[in-house]
Amino acid sequence: MANAEAFNNNHLAGKEPPGMRGGLPLLGHIIPFARNPFLFMKRVSDTLGEIAQFRIFNQRMILLTGDDASKLFYRSSDEQLDQSAAYKLMTPIFGEGIVFDAPIDRKNQQLRMLMPALRGEAMRNHADKILMEIEDLSQQWGDEGEVDLVAAMKQLTINTASHCLLGKEFRYELTDEFAAIYHDLEKGVNALAYSFPNLPLPSFRKRDQARRKLHELVKGIVQKRERQTDKPTDMFQMLIDTHYDDGSKLSSDEITGILVAAIFAGHHTSSGTAAWVLLELLKHPQILQEVREELDTLFGADGEVTFQRLREVPKLENTLKEVLRLHPPLIVLMRQVTEDMPFKDYVIRAGDMVWASPPVTHRMQHLFTNPEQFDPDRYAEARAEDKNLMAYQPFGGGKHKCSGNAFAMFQIKAIFAVLLRRYDFELVNPPDTYVDDYGEMIVQPKSPCRIRYQRRTVRPAHSAHATHSHSASISCPQPHRPAERFRIHVDTQLCQGHAMCMGEAPHLFQVDANNELQVLDSTPLMQNLEQAQQAVRNCPNQAIRIELNHHEGTPS
Repeated sequence: MANAEAFNNNHLAGKEPPGMRGGLPLLGHIIPFARNPFLFMKRVSDTLGEIAQFRIFNQRMILLTGDDASKLFYRSSDEQLDQSAAYKLMTPIFGEGIVFDAPIDRKNQQLRMLMPALRGEAMRNHADKILMEIEDLSQQWGDEGEVDLVAAMKQLTINTASHCLLGKEFRYELTDEFAAIYHDLEKGVNALAYSFPNLPLPSFRKRDQARRKLHELVKGIVQKRERQTDKPTDMFQMLIDTHYDDGSKLSSDEITGILVAAIFAGHHTSSGTAAWVLLELLKHPQILQEVREELDTLFGADGEVTFQRLREVPKLENTLKEVLRLHPPLIVLMRQVTEDMPFKDYVIRAGDMVWASPPVTHRMQHLFTNPEQFDPDRYAEARAEDKNLMAYQPFGGGKHKCSGNAFAMFQIKAIFAVLLRRYDFELVNPPDTYVDDYGEMIVQPKSPCRIRYQRRTVRPAHSAHATHSHSASISCPQPHRPAERFRIHVDTQLCQGHAMCMGEAPHLFQVDANNELQVLDSTPLMQNLEQAQQAVRNCPNQAIRIELNHHEGTPS
């Protein structure tokens, strides 16, 4: 701390981060970055190390990779690293004064408004809607055929997200119209938009027209719902009914922007990831067999897929985690530096833009064993390579970790708990032709992405283990000697209020209306250990930790 204080008193102290060669006058490194952002940032990191600088037009960028540098990125305060200044490209999509364009306190209030629809109890209610969408897809497919997997997963996940988060008007009355609007909004997110979001380009004009059209639709639905006696129970209605801390209600424009933000969070982290789950399983038949056997054993032919039972599929969940490591949806996360900051021997200047790149960090040899290898077993308890939260970061990290991560994981597990039991799949093209498309800022498999499917001829028997829990194989290690109590620790910076812990152990955890977690008993008796361990395992942000061998009267 003393070193940091001394540094802050001398803004000239510290070395400049090493710089990347080869930039052009005025343009900087925009050409190699736009050509392939991942390969460019990996080359920068491999060449210069965990902290490096380069330029995009007239802006100095500082790339932070690896767990030490990522800690600075994810753990610094909003006052030090400003999200809003970094994400001006989202202002035309979300709207002025909404999310990234809002002051910090206002933005945090808006994001907090989304959490009730992403909590554990809400996702239990989402299960039936998700399964309904999967059944609709299955009926469209029939018994056999060939599809573009990316297109199919995009359609499935946008239907699911709109059904669960927006409400029946968007899902059943405005399906085609909303799909067209959303497509135009998506196309407004590209490499050029980071620096020049308001250029008079055709894609940006379509983006702006789509945003205006969506606002008119939302305004009409708000007016219609105000006349209704029976109100729906969806996120849309929740936003209509909620208010800011000062008591003011959201305008229809704010509702529009927050709904779009929710769909971006719930869709972008799902469609490409869902496609990659199936592609990686087809590239690795042994893993596919193990995952399918797990699902057949748990669910049988027609076992009910529920929120609770999808917590008992460790092989499928570890496969999904490994897909997110090798194919994270976001190539780069950004913040703008508001005050000079030290990092080891270096200084990052106010006005710099700092970047984190999950796919680059995820491929570091010192953080992951054989990082280029697809290996779901790396997340088994014996290895637990996802426990370093500054190394494993597919949804970002810290308090700004994507709040839709739990919904995305649940949604994708549900999709494959049904499809892998119902169909056999095969790749149409050679396996090595299925690669990431880094031409888009939201990573998807490169199109065309064709697969064949055929309804399974041998259906699994009804499971005799439908209520079996895998908790024994993934539980936390037991103490070597009996302990009267254990201690619960919570990292409040990581907790976002998903309330999964409250669903597992309501007598230990309580999440209030402001999404703030209260530990009702921080040193509970050992008879509560199993429920507390379930809360630890199912916390989307790994914000809870258990300390065993805590005795009554032991100083804490």
